[in-house]
Amino acid sequence: MAVQHSADSRTSETDSLEATKAAQTTKVSKSSKAVKSKATSRSKTTKTTRKRVDAETARANAALKGLTGEAPAPSIPADEPGQFGRINVMDITPGEERGIYPARVELGEPFKVTAQVFIEGRTKVGATAIVRNARGKETLRRAMTCTNPGLDRWEVTLKCGEHSDLKPWEDGYAAVKRQLGEWTVTIEGWEDTYKSWLHDARIKVKVQDDVDNALNSGAELLARWAVTPDAGLPARERKALQQAAETMADESLSAEDRLAAGDNPHIAALHETNPLRDGISPSQPQCFKVERPKSSFAAWYQFFPRSEGATIDPNTGKIIQGTLKTSIAGLERAKAEGFDIVYLPPIFPIGVTNRKGRNNSLVAGPDDPGSPFGIGSELGGHDTVDPLLGTMDDFKALTARAHELGLEIALDFALQCSPDHPWVKQHPDWFRHKPDGTIAFAENPPKKYQDIYPIDFNADMPGIEKEVERVLNLWIDAGVTIFRIDNPHTKPVRFWQDVIAAVTKKHPEILFLAEAFTRPGMMRALSYVGFTQSHCYFPWRNTKEELEEYLPVTNGDDGYYQHNTFWPTTPDILTAYVRDNGIAGHCVRAVLAAMGSPSWGIYNGFELIENKQRPGFEEQIDNEKYEVKVRDWSKAARYGVAKMLTSLNKIRRAHPAALSYHNLTVLPTSDPNILAFARHTPAELTGTGQADTLIVVVNLDGHNAHQSMVHVDLDKLGLPTDRPLTVRDELTGREFQWGWDNYVSLAPWADVAHILSVQ
Repeated sequence: MAVQHSADSRTSETDSLEATKAAQTTKVSKSSKAVKSKATSRSKTTKTTRKRVDAETARANAALKGLTGEAPAPSIPADEPGQFGRINVMDITPGEERGIYPARVELGEPFKVTAQVFIEGRTKVGATAIVRNARGKETLRRAMTCTNPGLDRWEVTLKCGEHSDLKPWEDGYAAVKRQLGEWTVTIEGWEDTYKSWLHDARIKVKVQDDVDNALNSGAELLARWAVTPDAGLPARERKALQQAAETMADESLSAEDRLAAGDNPHIAALHETNPLRDGISPSQPQCFKVERPKSSFAAWYQFFPRSEGATIDPNTGKIIQGTLKTSIAGLERAKAEGFDIVYLPPIFPIGVTNRKGRNNSLVAGPDDPGSPFGIGSELGGHDTVDPLLGTMDDFKALTARAHELGLEIALDFALQCSPDHPWVKQHPDWFRHKPDGTIAFAENPPKKYQDIYPIDFNADMPGIEKEVERVLNLWIDAGVTIFRIDNPHTKPVRFWQDVIAAVTKKHPEILFLAEAFTRPGMMRALSYVGFTQSHCYFPWRNTKEELEEYLPVTNGDDGYYQHNTFWPTTPDILTAYVRDNGIAGHCVRAVLAAMGSPSWGIYNGFELIENKQRPGFEEQIDNEKYEVKVRDWSKAARYGVAKMLTSLNKIRRAHPAALSYHNLTVLPTSDPNILAFARHTPAELTGTGQADTLIVVVNLDGHNAHQSMVHVDLDKLGLPTDRPLTVRDELTGREFQWGWDNYVSLAPWADVAHILSVQ
């Protein structure tokens, strides 16, 4: 339950008390001395506007002569935790875990907040959400919408600040950095006096019951509304309300004409934008951790430096591996395809003892390079560049070139060692020993990793933390801004909490991606302690039923903590769907990844349809983890996948609706192979002044054409209902007319998907 407190609002407690006192002084009979309305009496407390307001209201006051009005609901301060205000505000979502771990959003990312807001009896209420930055300054104020009257549930879409694509090293980033930190959202519940009055007045006028009292009460309400500071009305609108009050108080007019003065589109519009809010009751502020650009909205591209630029020696037939210098080509390819982040597997020296051979074989040949995840040799450990790749200066040159291209470098950090790692001799207590005195290698039965020693954190976790912090800071100084952590769920959560806190205290711009496939509790805990994004189970969600269930989860409340990054494949994952559906299947999975999550990633070779599985395993045969790949990138054009990736990244950058983890709606379709979903961001939050809606329709069958009806709930998405919609396919440029129910036909040899933007 969210408790109330006395947060700032446009109406101070003093103003509310004055208004209440003023209302009480007007309770006299019609035969008594004429008095001004309580709203006019209240206006006298504001010296700066008294003369102007008095002049504007003089005629209305005369018309309201002798009328008595009810006292408005006061704003009751809630000075202690657990106290309610005049209006009840409860169950705000997203909520903070124990008030410690706030929901996380990227700067400028739209997100949804809900709350229960209600009052006793049948009185109507309203709700307003107010966003304040880390310094307490109000940056956004939006009216909430009641989406479930039976449960008193109200909703609103908000954002903290404006979206930015600036990188930590770019000019202007200092202004972005100042906006980061803990922002707050306060829900103000208030009595909707106008709506309550209007509901009853319409009925009474219709049945001619107690009409004069109903309309005179409305006249007093309009006059008070006109001069209430919280409404923030310009002079023209104040005058309009005062004139409406005068008309409504004129008993020489018909009841219908009097009611029409306060029941018309103009007044209704003012009620939407500048309502009369009585009894304002602010909730306890809900904290949101606002994080830097690319914490939610990012496009990742992975390649192995030793394969980038690798060639075959024409004389010996042996592979000459690539280096950090030849990896520049991979940066340029990632940039050309529109990616933001280049992710490199470990670039450290590789151990020799128990080195794995091709396809994870237990015996390595003389030319087998070993797995980059078997980290450490006599040449060095986690703080050393593999000499076969180059030097630390070469790595710094690579990151410098990446920054020139506007790319961030993410480096894999696998906290494990080969038997040859320097730590094994320097810190033997960091490893678990068997009763026979040997160190236990890593295993996940039936999988065994004889070339890897796992770290044991029980003997000296503070010492391990100190060393890891040193290593991470070394790579940060070399230009790394993101770390992809291998298997963080196999290490203590408290370890990561300490390490990430220490690193980000010095370098708050650093992001962490968790390569964790495990239970929800562990995933949530890792996000609490600082993992900004996470791998997830997207590769195994392939059917319409699976995706319709999964997309709302990853784009719902879970998205406030676990920012799932959708990868169609990785060096460890090649599913049967990608194996069996050819070029169309690759394009389908790319569309689903790019449009189904704000953060997505591609493992290179995807453009070349590398989709042959190792028998009995969901991974590629001739796996790049155990050998150097020589690729002919000139063949990519024949498949068209690279072109699709480029188009997807261009669409994502052009549409604000693609930025958020909290705006996806699954759309009903009539064919079991056609999946459809929409992303919508309202005009107030796009930064362009226009609403942005994307409708994605995908044929999941990579071999056969399918036809389907797609239903769009126009009201729910905030789309026009009085005319056909013009939608443009961002993949082809074709335009269509859409409405509530729409026919689509998708054939994998022509269009695997539509990505439709509402014009």
